[in-house]
Parts: sequence; structure tokens; C-alpha cells
Amino acid sequence: MSHTEVDQTGSLGEQERRGDSDGDKKPRNKRPANTAFRQQRLKAWQPILTPKSVLPLFFIVGIIFAPIGGLLLWASSQVQEISIDYSECAEKAPRKGHEEIPNRVSSSFKSSGQIAPTWQRRDEHNVTYCRLIFDIPDTIGPPVFLYYRLTNFYQNHRRYVKSLDVDQLKGKAVDNKTLDGGSCDPLKLDPSGKAYYPCGLIANSQFNDTIYSPQLLNDDRVEAEPYLMTNKGIAWDSDKELIKKTQYKPGQVVPPPNWHDRYNYTDEIPDLHENEEFMVWMRTAALPTFSKLARRNDTTSMAKGTYQLDIALRFPVTEYGGTKSILISTRTVMGGQNPFMGIAYVVVGGVCVLLGALFTVAHLIRPRKLGDHTYLTWNGEQEGTAAIATGRDNRFGAHAT
Repeated sequence: MSHTEVDQTGSLGEQERRGDSDGDKKPRNKRPANTAFRQQRLKAWQPILTPKSVLPLFFIVGIIFAPIGGLLLWASSQVQEISIDYSECAEKAPRKGHEEIPNRVSSSFKSSGQIAPTWQRRDEHNVTYCRLIFDIPDTIGPPVFLYYRLTNFYQNHRRYVKSLDVDQLKGKAVDNKTLDGGSCDPLKLDPSGKAYYPCGLIANSQFNDTIYSPQLLNDDRVEAEPYLMTNKGIAWDSDKELIKKTQYKPGQVVPPPNWHDRYNYTDEIPDLHENEEFMVWMRTAALPTFSKLARRNDTTSMAKGTYQLDIALRFPVTEYGGTKSILISTRTVMGGQNPFMGIAYVVVGGVCVLLGALFTVAHLIRPRKLGDHTYLTWNGEQEGTAAIATGRDNRFGAHAT
């Protein structure tokens, strides 16, 4: 037997062995399962949009949206409120007597008339107090809400929003090593190595102006009748579920830097589960201008008259170009005063009616036949190419087969 025959015989045997081994493996099947979803056999409905179906839809949307927008605008106009900016009270308010607050007041009441609040400041025990005196021309509420409003304060900054420890807020005594590698940066541990409680930028920057309840003044302004407002019931139930009493012991943690003047953790750590003002602050705002609820009265109306409101000033805003205001407001079934939603509904309704009218006029003056094939131009290029090719073949004497 020649070498060629041996090589051929060996190669045939190797091919047979390869064929046997390949036959043992099952072929991989990439076909999707035979179901209506995988094989794209689901039933579908594609509407045919015609003027008779589209034009009534425009008018229906307009007729529905415009009255809803008007109702929202009316409800917003029923809210009575007054807003007073006291950002520069510590610098510009007089210590003796009262001075009118310049261009820092906005109000919305049923009674017409100009409201000119005044302010005064005084210093007691290293704390500056601002006293605001203003008029409520109509009896409002209940309920009556007192908010503080900040501007140019970006609680929506990504690093700011992340700067907290959820486990610590839930009451767990989180180990210092865990906090050191957590998201509370840069306020995690103090120079002595103790953990801040609560840690993070949000807690440290909590609004800490103390706003007292308004007091109704008599004509002589000697004896004032307090209008009691509480800071209970201002937080959401979800906030109360998140923030619990801590398991830290006194001496294990220290207060954040901006809390040192108000709290001392040597004997007792404050129960944040009872501090609803803290809960409200920890629910960060989405915009740089926001209002947060500070006080409320759900049972007693606020009688018309002249009121004074004292505020202990601790929260600086002029350093970063912001402002702070107090807002006393009522509400309706639609919420507080916010005309944006009503305006949006009215605009959408008006635009729909206008477009419906324009399209109706266009349809009546120059109607378009449904399914007119003269508007089809997709095969024009192919027909032109075929005509050119036919002329070229005739010119050279070519015959089609």
C-alpha cells in the first residue's frame, strides 16, 4: 500500500470519528418559542385617523379642560395669605420703635386695601429677635398654616441630597467605621473621632430660626392674645416611619456643628422621632425656592386684627444671596395658592379649541379625499429609473427576454 493510500485512509477514518462525535451533540436551536407573543401574532388595532374622528376630539378636550382650569383658578383665588420677607431684619430693623418693611410684603385677601407691616429688632442673651407687626384684614381659617420660605437654597444638589445615613436615622447605633466609609461626607466624625448624630449636610443645615405663635394686639398694644399654633402634625406619616429614637448613649456621639448652641448630648440625646420640624427639613425640596410647614392650627379661626410675631434669628441667608420669609396661609380642597395648574388647563383647552376650529375650516374649504392615491410618491423614482433603462436598451438595440 502506498503512502498516498495510507494518508487517504487515515484522513477518512478521522473524518468518520469527527462525524460520530458531532452527531452526538444536539444542534443548538435559536428559534423562539411558538407562542403568540414570541412569534408576534398578538392581536393589534391601528385606528385610522380621519377628520370626522379627530376634530370632535379637539373640541371635547377643550370643553373639558377649560372649565377645569377655571375651577382651579377660582379655588386658588379663595386662598388668603400674607408673606413677609424678614431676611435683613437683623441689619435694617430699628431697635426702638417700629419701621415699615420696604417692598418685602405680598398678600392676598378678600378685603381690598394696602397692608404695611412693620418690624423691630432686639437683642437678648446673645440672640437677635425680630418682631413683625402686620394686619389680617379678614377672619381666616381654620385651618391656618404658618410656613417659612427660603430662596436660592439648593436642597436638590446631588451631594447634599446623599449626605445622610438612613440606618442612623432609623435609630441604629451605626459603628464609626461604617459612617467613615458612608455617604455622610464631609460631616461624619468630629476631630475627636466621635460620630455626628445626625450626620451629613442636610441635618447640619437645618433651618433653625425659632418662629413663635402670632399674638393678637389690642388697641393699646399692651396685652396680647396669643393665637396658638403647634408644630405637631406638620410631618408626613412616611417621615415618622423613617426617623426613630436613637440607640446611641449619651457621650457616644456629638451634635452637628450648627447644633452645638441648642443641644448638649452629655446628659441626653434629643429624640428625633418627636422632632417633626427636623422631619420636614429632611424631606429635601426639588427647587431652590421652597416653603416648609412650621406651625398649624386646625381648630380655631384667625380673627381679623393686628398681630405681632416674634422670630429668633439664627439662620443666615444673606451670605449666599438668599432670602427668608414667613407665610401665613389658608387652603382649599385643591390645596394652597398655586394658579399654575389652572392656567395650564385653560391654555391647553384653549389651544385645542383653536386648533379644532382651524382644522374644521380647512376641512370645509379644501377637503382632502381619504386614501387618495395621487399623494403616493414612493414609486416615482423607480418608474423614472425604469424609463431611462428602457430608452438605453432601445438605443443599443437590446431585446428584453
